Amino acid sequence: MTLKNIKKFVAKAGLITSIGLLNTSLCMAETSVWKVSKGEDQVYIGGTVHILPASEFPLPAEFLTAYQATDTIVLETQLPDPTDTSFQAKLMQQVSYTNDQKLSDKLSDETFKQLETHLAAFGINVNEMNGFKPGFIVMMMAMLEAKRAQLAGEGVDAYFNKLAAKDNKGKEYLESSDFQINLIANMGHGNEEELMRSSIAQMGEFKEMFNKLLPAWRTGDSDTLVELVIDKVKDEDPDTFKKMFTERNQNWIPLIEKMFNDNDKEFVLVGVGHLVGENNVLALLEKSGYQVTKL
Repeated sequence: MTLKNIKKFVAKAGLITSIGLLNTSLCMAETSVWKVSKGEDQVYIGGTVHILPASEFPLPAEFLTAYQATDTIVLETQLPDPTDTSFQAKLMQQVSYTNDQKLSDKLSDETFKQLETHLAAFGINVNEMNGFKPGFIVMMMAMLEAKRAQLAGEGVDAYFNKLAAKDNKGKEYLESSDFQINLIANMGHGNEEELMRSSIAQMGEFKEMFNKLLPAWRTGDSDTLVELVIDKVKDEDPDTFKKMFTERNQNWIPLIEKMFNDNDKEFVLVGVGHLVGENNVLALLEKSGYQVTKL
C-alpha cells in the first residue's frame, strides 16, 4: 500500500478517536441507548461504535426508537467527506512531524523494528510512515486490522449521519473537526514509546477484542465495555485516557444541558466508551440531578 493510497484509505474511513471506551446504576443495561430526563423534557443518548461490519445491521431497535422520537442528531464532530481535499490536507499537516523530526527519533530501535514488521504485513514501508506522529499511525493500524479481520464497515455515526440527511433532520456537533484532528496529532506526545509498543501488542488481539466488543455494545454490557476499552487505556496511558475521555466527557455536559432549554428533541450519539466507567457522561448527568434510564 502506497502513501497515496493510505491517505485515501484514512480519509474514507474518517476520524476515529474512540473505538473506539461504571456507574452501578447502569450495569444492568440491556441496550446502549438511554433517555435522560428533566421534568417533562428529555434527551436521548446512544453509545456508538465507529467501525461496524455490515453483519451488525440492522441496529438494535432502541436506536431507531430514539431517532424517530427526536428532531436533531448530535454527533461528536462533523464527519468528513472523503472527497474533501482541504480536510485531508489539514489532517496530514497536523499529524506530520516538522523540522526534520521523525517517529524513529521518538522510539527505541526495538519498537521501531516491531512497527516495521507489523506494517510490512500490509505491504507498507515503515520509512514512508516515519514522518507521521504516533496518533495517526495507531489510528491507521486499527483501520487496517479491522479491514483484515473483515470487520470494517460504516459506523453507527455514519449511518445516522446519512439517515438524518435523507430525512432532513437537524445535525449538531459537540466538537469541531479541528479539535479532533489536534487530539489525534497530540496523542502520546512525550510518551511515544509506550503508546506505540502497547498499540502494536494490542493489534495482535484486535479481532478477538472487537468480536467481544460488538455484543457488549449491542446489549449495553458495561462491565465488558469497561474491561475492553476503559481499563486498557487508563492503565497503559493515563494521560491519553484523561484527554480522550475524562476531559471530553466533562466538556460535553454543559452542551448537553443546554439541549433541555430548546424546543428540539435531540439524539446524542457518542462513542460507547464515553457512557461507561468512572465519570462517564451518563454518570455526570445523574450527579447533576438528571434522571437516566435505559430505553
